[in-house]
Parts: sequence; structure tokens; C-alpha cells
Amino acid sequence: MTNPRREFLRKTAVLTTSVLTISQSAHAQWLSDNFSPNILNDIAKSDIIDTDKIEIKLPKIAGNGTAVPITVTSSLDNIQAISILVEKNPIPLVATFRLSSQLEAFVSARLIMTETSDVIVLAETRDGLYRAKEQVKVIIGGCGT
Repeated sequence: MTNPRREFLRKTAVLTTSVLTISQSAHAQWLSDNFSPNILNDIAKSDIIDTDKIEIKLPKIAGNGTAVPITVTSSLDNIQAISILVEKNPIPLVATFRLSSQLEAFVSARLIMTETSDVIVLAETRDGLYRAKEQVKVIIGGCGT
């Protein structure tokens, strides 16, 4: 008699392996596009609207750059995604959150910052791309400094 638990685990392992094999090339493309050190140059070429409708809560001075807390809220309508970038990090993109239009625009994370830098928040809506930024002074860097 076959153990149902073992059969479930075996089928899950086979399915996971199949999905990972199929999605490897797509995943590699996503990584190279989004985690390029030149992403800030690409963003600078875009039509981005500076706004005060994105509220960024983070400390002005971080004693340690390994875990800088950030909370982002917004009163913009129809936000589809929120991205957080740290300008002077080797790889500026820290996180991208895909949001449902039924959700309130609220995200929270902890950033690793190598040095004093601007933290840039981008909000993607149906109407365009919006930006807000705040500077954080880092006393001790987060990437081994």
C-alpha cells in the first residue's frame, strides 16, 4: 500500500523540478534587467513625476546600515507596484512589491545600505510613474563596511 504522504511529497518534488527547469531562463532575464547597477540611469531616462503623495517613513540617521526600517504609504490611485531603490548601493534595487488595486498602498521592509544615500521610492500606476525620495545618513555601512 502506498503512503499518501510520501506520494504527495514525490509529486510535489517532480512538479517543483519541472517548474524550476521551465522558468530558469525567464528568471535569469528578470534578474539581469532589474538588478543591473545601471538601473538608476535607465530610470532617469523615463518620464517620472515627483510627488508628495508618497509618504516614506525611515530614520534620518541610521546607526547601522544592515537593517534600516522603511515604511511606504501612498494616496495615489490605482498603484500597481512600489519599488524601493538605494542610490549608492552596488545594486540599487532593493525591492519591488506588486499590488492589487483592491489593496491599500502600504509596504514595509528593512534595507541594507552601504553608505549615506538617497532612498528612492517609485510608484507605478495606470497613469504613469511617480517618485519620492529621502536621504538617510548611515554611520556604519551594511555591506561589510
